Amino acid sequence: MTDKTIPFSIKDEHEREMRSTLLTVYNALREKGYNPVSQLVGYILSEDPTYITTHNNARSLIRRIDRDELLQSMLKVYLEK
Repeated sequence: MTDKTIPFSIKDEHEREMRSTLLTVYNALREKGYNPVSQLVGYILSEDPTYITTHNNARSLIRRIDRDELLQSMLKVYLEK
């Protein structure tokens, strides 16, 4: 029998969850007519939740993400390209 165990990384799963959350927040901001990139940058820099709409529970979702982890992940992706 061949071992078909697939390696699982908690870090990879966590980054996928962050990405999914960001996409949900991004879409909620876009649906409400905001510039999602500007609003997200404002939130990341200030941690002021009023940059994020409450539409589709986006404000609550974004507050679950640690900003330092988010910035590290974004910088890593940016520099790897």
